[in-house]
Amino acid sequence: MTLARQLARRAEDGRPVRVGLIGCGKFGSMYLTQARLTPGIHVLGIADVDPVRAKATLARAGWPAEQTETGSFADALASGRTFLTEDVLQLIAADGLDVLVDATGDPGAGIAHALAAIKNGRHIVMVNVEADVLAGPLLAKQAADAGLVYSMAWGDQPALIADHVDWARTCGFKVVCAGKGTRYLPRYHQLTPDTVWDTLREYLDLKDPSQINLKMFNSFLDGTKSGVEMSAVCNATGLTPQDDGLAFPPASRFALSNVCKPSANGGTLTRSGTTEVVSSLTRDGKDVPHHLAMGTFVVIEAETDYAAQCFREYHMLEDDSGRFAALYRPTHMIGMELGLSIASAVLRGEPTGAPVGFHSDVVATAKKALKAGEILDGEGGFTVWGKQCPANVSLEKGYLPLGLASHVPLTRDVAEGQILTWDDVRIDPADTAYKIRRQMEAMFGPH
Repeated sequence: MTLARQLARRAEDGRPVRVGLIGCGKFGSMYLTQARLTPGIHVLGIADVDPVRAKATLARAGWPAEQTETGSFADALASGRTFLTEDVLQLIAADGLDVLVDATGDPGAGIAHALAAIKNGRHIVMVNVEADVLAGPLLAKQAADAGLVYSMAWGDQPALIADHVDWARTCGFKVVCAGKGTRYLPRYHQLTPDTVWDTLREYLDLKDPSQINLKMFNSFLDGTKSGVEMSAVCNATGLTPQDDGLAFPPASRFALSNVCKPSANGGTLTRSGTTEVVSSLTRDGKDVPHHLAMGTFVVIEAETDYAAQCFREYHMLEDDSGRFAALYRPTHMIGMELGLSIASAVLRGEPTGAPVGFHSDVVATAKKALKAGEILDGEGGFTVWGKQCPANVSLEKGYLPLGLASHVPLTRDVAEGQILTWDDVRIDPADTAYKIRRQMEAMFGPH
């Protein structure tokens, strides 16, 4: 039975899937605008540090004021309305809750929320890719051990890319490369919240910088978010990063199979079975025609002459040799598609992608020369950007995970462009995120 039919049946039976959402930002608002229109879904509660903003978000997403509950979670459960709270643990423990969505973007918070959800018997949809990359393999295992689902978020690019890979492998194709498009120039690695505005205005219709989170938007341009998302893909699929991480080659959607194939075959990749992010800009800053800035893709290889013949016959966007071909999706709808993950987790007991190993890491890399005593400010900030790195290399070199490179002091000077190590910072060993990360490394790292 399809997910939509199962949800409709739950609605008819008065047993909707009850959802708890943490974080009422852009992703959360996009989910909410569809959730209230989906039969069989009841958003039982929303937890946000700013209830006033949460109410404004609900109004913008089309929710009538009477849809929110002013009493308690018990009243919301009985009435079918939604209770707003600042208390995350109260939401996670609420009677009747089936699945928790973490859309905070804070890796430490995401790990804490996942642990609490597992303790309370809730499925988890981890929109928070930063938390997933920092410790997702361990969180997914703990959830599975408890009979729960830990899932990537459909609509976000990592889950869509993982689905491309699953499609290819299920059809018997060799996966050469999987990834997405973005807007990239090498100088973007030095962008900060103070300098990103002019770059954003080059391609987005924005009028007022106070209306957006510049730190968050900066992480999409400085290379960090690409590294985070491709690491999530690797850890969910078993693909491995290239030797030096992402190269961001310019490519149109029609050139993917020529560009994203091994260098030995005339492409740009260091190996087959890896990830890449293609740029919508040439290195001199000109737009690439027919670019894939919002899309996702997979490149596959024909292992027989007949398969290559079929690539040509069915216009599979093959490369010049006819041996490699690409499939792409032109865009993604982010939170508006999240309902698939929620329904799949609760109704089928299946994730829409989940980490199965530790194959890729995201390591903190200095945006500028840093001095001992400076406090790192994490993703999208002024001090570091996140570079994709093979997990075994990260562990061997003792590199500092980006997810722990926030609110920690440097113990010594670091040169611009240098990858930071554990020895470069002072971290509280009692910190939950630190402990879970170390446990994940011990369990999933090379032995």
